Amino acid sequence: MFPNIITVLCSAVIPLFIGFIYYNPKVLGKPWMEASGMTEEKMKGANMPVLLITMFVLSFFTSIILFTLVVHQTDIYSLLMNEKGFEEEGSAVMNTINDLMAKYGTNFRTFKRGALHGTILAIFFAFPILHINAMFERKSFKYTAIHTGYWIVCLALMGGILCQWG
Repeated sequence: MFPNIITVLCSAVIPLFIGFIYYNPKVLGKPWMEASGMTEEKMKGANMPVLLITMFVLSFFTSIILFTLVVHQTDIYSLLMNEKGFEEEGSAVMNTINDLMAKYGTNFRTFKRGALHGTILAIFFAFPILHINAMFERKSFKYTAIHTGYWIVCLALMGGILCQWG
């Protein structure tokens, strides 16, 4: 099961759009700058095209792996990929996969389910990573909370889109 590439690309744009809003000085930009030690001068020195392209590429990577985590049907392929006849149409294993997908291929494929899984991943995967780094950088919990909030919103929306239309 391969994800719809258009959906993956659309999902990968979400962190850029959410970041423009979320880190705007009128939303959480000023508290983030205070918590991170960022200044207007440091921000002006950034090469924005390189930052945005890099962010999109990394978001694309995130979107691809997120698809496998929010769409349960990908597990069928993972379980059977080493079986003889995998990817050979008409083989016993491919007939099993086709039967399973015909019967269960749309189970749990909703925006709500994907958003739930994205949120769970943000809380139980992104948050610990962000907070571990923040502790060693001697950043406040506020710093971690701001970034975790951003990733909860992003991964919930990405997961929802990928699960519904991926």
